[in-house]
Amino acid sequence: MDDLPPPLLLDILSRLTDSADLARCRLISKTFNTLSREVRSINLVCTFSRYLKLRSPETKDVTTPFKTIFNNLILNSLALESISISVEKSLGGMSYDDVEDEADDLYLTDVGFVNEWLPRVCRELRSLSISDFWIQSCWRRSDILALLSSCCHSLCELEVKNAWLSINGLNPMPMLTSLTLESVRLDDEDLSKVNHCFPCLQVLNLIGVGGLTEPKIQLFHLRKCQWTVSNAPQSLTIFAPKLVKLELNCIEPRSLVLETPLLSDFYLSLRKANKFEVKGFLDLKILQLESADLCGLIYSFPSNNSIKRLIVDSSKRVKPGDMSMLSLDMLFEVFPNVSSLTLRSGAWCEMETCFVAGGFQSHTGMQGLKEFVAQLVIRDIDVTLLFIFTILDNCTNLSDVALLIHCEVDPKIASNFISRCTADRPRVRWRWGIWNTGSIDTWTSDSI
Repeated sequence: MDDLPPPLLLDILSRLTDSADLARCRLISKTFNTLSREVRSINLVCTFSRYLKLRSPETKDVTTPFKTIFNNLILNSLALESISISVEKSLGGMSYDDVEDEADDLYLTDVGFVNEWLPRVCRELRSLSISDFWIQSCWRRSDILALLSSCCHSLCELEVKNAWLSINGLNPMPMLTSLTLESVRLDDEDLSKVNHCFPCLQVLNLIGVGGLTEPKIQLFHLRKCQWTVSNAPQSLTIFAPKLVKLELNCIEPRSLVLETPLLSDFYLSLRKANKFEVKGFLDLKILQLESADLCGLIYSFPSNNSIKRLIVDSSKRVKPGDMSMLSLDMLFEVFPNVSSLTLRSGAWCEMETCFVAGGFQSHTGMQGLKEFVAQLVIRDIDVTLLFIFTILDNCTNLSDVALLIHCEVDPKIASNFISRCTADRPRVRWRWGIWNTGSIDTWTSDSI
């Protein structure tokens, strides 16, 4: 390979997904060693197998420490723009009983460790991702944010996972436009400092950030946000006048306040919101709702004529006689202009049970429905067929129907179901697929 043109060799080295391979290449060729210095991105992962070698009495003395490998990569690089350092996800499932010492060899947000290599690369660094080893980091509070803010003046993207972070000494970082904090411990006052020191954030991901009681996001330039709240805070507030896409997953906040007038794509998952306060959705086009109290959530939602695509799911167990079950009447009463409707499995079961109990009445809003998608668990083929045909009879402009049958449904029942659908409604464009809990929908054919 030494005979290949240097630009091509550099391109090959730059495409290595694990920089441990880059370190190995440096050892086997002078050409590789020289060109590897020009690679602008490092992605180093401590695998589970390496972790075991570092802990085994037979191999630990002959295995290069993970931090040493990383420091050597940094030392020999000239112009790094992107750095990602992490432990393999499988290590995240380890318990404290699996650890025999209080080592810090994989404590990656350790300021002492970061300060060894950061000054060499901070000037050109645009993207940084650190996924720490939780067992070593959760009881050590890190001041890494202050260190980053003091020297990384060109940093645009920052991701920190599995750490206990301090905001002491944090300085404003006006160049930062994307921030991801996952499985991180913070306090309310820390989140307030984040709002102040990262004023130009356009993308914010808070996933499993603990320690917050009444968190508030107040970012004027934010356009995309994913917020997964692991605890049960009293209230959640988002003030983001330019926010376009929001994914919010929480338990049961006492109040939920959204001041996001430009929101167009909204995913909301929660058990129940006692106070749902929204100051105007002017351009909401896509809405996805998931709740154990789906009816209560829908009725607490402001009636909106702009929503075109609606996706709903229920996480409660359907019981016969329950009067708070989801129905098509309810959906089209609140969201009259929906043209695409998707019912996940929980919502489908709830709606089918409601139909058996009392059917539903035709609604003028149903005439706008053009696309219908549903995840089915066929318990009674005649009931499911009757429900689907009733939907088609009431939604006269509906021509595109995608039905996904659960993978555990008997193939003979599924085949019979498909044949009867296509025979009874030959003009409908049927699409068929299978689904399984926790998996992505898998389509088997576009038409039959």
